[in-house]
Amino acid sequence: MSKIMTIGEVLVEFIAAERGQPFNAPGQFLGPYPSGAPAIFIDQVGRLGKSCGMFGSVGDDGFGELNRERLKRDGVDIEHIRVLNNATTGSAFVTYHQDSSRDFIYNITNAACSQITPNQITRDSLSDCQILHVMGTSLFSFRVIEATQKAIRGVKANGGLVSFDPNIRKEMLGLPEMRDALNYILELTDILLPSEGELVTLLGTATEQQALDEVFRLGVNEVIVKLGSKGGRYHDRSGRHIDAPGFTVEECDPTGAGDCFGATYIALFGDDLSIEERLRYANAAGARAVTCMGPMEGASSMAELDEFIEQHAADIH
Repeated sequence: MSKIMTIGEVLVEFIAAERGQPFNAPGQFLGPYPSGAPAIFIDQVGRLGKSCGMFGSVGDDGFGELNRERLKRDGVDIEHIRVLNNATTGSAFVTYHQDSSRDFIYNITNAACSQITPNQITRDSLSDCQILHVMGTSLFSFRVIEATQKAIRGVKANGGLVSFDPNIRKEMLGLPEMRDALNYILELTDILLPSEGELVTLLGTATEQQALDEVFRLGVNEVIVKLGSKGGRYHDRSGRHIDAPGFTVEECDPTGAGDCFGATYIALFGDDLSIEERLRYANAAGARAVTCMGPMEGASSMAELDEFIEQHAADIH
């Protein structure tokens, strides 16, 4: 069984070939690219040579085959990614504006990825899991929420850790069921990986420090705030604070960079590395990811990260 597991959506992504290309007019799209935030996360873990696997569902179609083959090639155990003949693999279309902001159109709630069920989560499937990574993007279906909660209970009962990347839309926080699910996960989270500003939104506090105080009160041990091109910021319960600057690179496609950052930090969690070293590798993984077109195309091996860090030593912000 796998030591690092995740659960959630597996999908394909199509990217508009030209910036400023609208969705309401014909245009060319690049893809399909394997995607889905949890899938990108676990692919990066696999690329680093770590034992890893995923709970998910895809359709019995070419898009599902594309994802399963990519994940398997990169070292991910795909035993628990079901292939369904009554649903199609999820999809996302993305177009970039001139200012680099993005618009998405998703087919997720009616796709195979919404049919992850608690029955997929068994004692045997979690027997060796040391870290379960949960993504807020996956909490779009009551079945997936129930399966996620079951997986969390199983991992915690075995003495494992839970890492959580909230990545949640503001409008979803107004749904009582979503708020309840987030609160449940937060109370069992050991390592929290929010993006900049997300803690305040998630906790409803006036300042980030107030939000940090609250999550540490709930039992979180570490918070690593993802700052995009600016790097990352580490906090722990003891009050330790580490700023880790990012690398300067030319951005091609930012989708998946935060997932690669989080995956690298989590994958190296049990290694004999300092927090500063783990953050440096995580920043390198995020920076390298944005230089490639396609959300999973920039996932890096350890050798590639070492080479990147050596080549970009002078390019740290």
